[in-house]
Amino acid sequence: MAWQPSLFWKVFLTNGVVFVVGTLTLVLSPASVSRQPLLSEVLVLTVGLGLMLLADAVFLRRSLTPVDRVVAQMATVELLKPGHRLAEPSGGPGAQLVRGYNAMLDRLEAERSASNAQALAAQEAERHRIAQELHDQVGQSLTVVLLGLKQVQAQAPPELAEELGLVRESVRAGLDDIRRVARELRPGVLEDLGLHSALAALASDFSAHSGTHVRRTVARGLPALSPQAELVVYRVAQEALTNVARHADAQQVTLSLTRLGDRVVLEVSDDGRGTDGSHPGTGLLGMRERALLVGGEVTVTGGPGLGTTVRLAVPVPS
Repeated sequence: MAWQPSLFWKVFLTNGVVFVVGTLTLVLSPASVSRQPLLSEVLVLTVGLGLMLLADAVFLRRSLTPVDRVVAQMATVELLKPGHRLAEPSGGPGAQLVRGYNAMLDRLEAERSASNAQALAAQEAERHRIAQELHDQVGQSLTVVLLGLKQVQAQAPPELAEELGLVRESVRAGLDDIRRVARELRPGVLEDLGLHSALAALASDFSAHSGTHVRRTVARGLPALSPQAELVVYRVAQEALTNVARHADAQQVTLSLTRLGDRVVLEVSDDGRGTDGSHPGTGLLGMRERALLVGGEVTVTGGPGLGTTVRLAVPVPS
């Protein structure tokens, strides 16, 4: 295999060649320098020095410009926005550097995607386990308590019956909350009835518990998505509505699912206080990581007092 000189040796040898040529020119050519240099001699030296510097600058610029490009890209690259690669030069050590940098980004993005997929799969499995425990254990236990309270209330004296009724209502409310949490953890309606029904149920639950009206728009004839993509769409809508309930102080929310070109687009908009988007929270980062698993992208727009719009674009299967 032929020896490939490093960048150091290329710069060193080029400077050496330039200086050797300059030295040989002074030694072998009629040009000379007097003790008291004449104007013509100063002119010759100036021109020679300028040519040496020019040749050195041309080579260094060609060799080191890719280094500057890599340094600038490293300061701005975002793994949550993959696909940005540097154009490779035609040759030289700069091309090797850019090629190695692009390969490094490929490996990092692949490893991050794999680790995110494993983490989110484990998270979904844990959600399902907790939802099952809530439904089978806690829910059934509270149901038994309700039945027992009903029997006790029927046999209790009148002065205690009213208080027992209040306790029953509290237990019933707690049971309803547990069932709601279980549905949020494990969206059975998504598995049984599909994405459209799951989004409708999600919006209805949100309106019932937050008091904020949700206007739903689902386009007809949307292409079928993979089960993983449907789960991503549902979770992003769920997280967006949760953020509205916690932070937006909105009066109206719009949830839409449409098709735009080769993508299915989910939008959740509100007329709340808005955000400047300068400090994305863990919820937004989680949405972006989920979207990357199915080749999608999440963007957040809005501003203080202008509301917020969360937009998820998922590619349509070919």
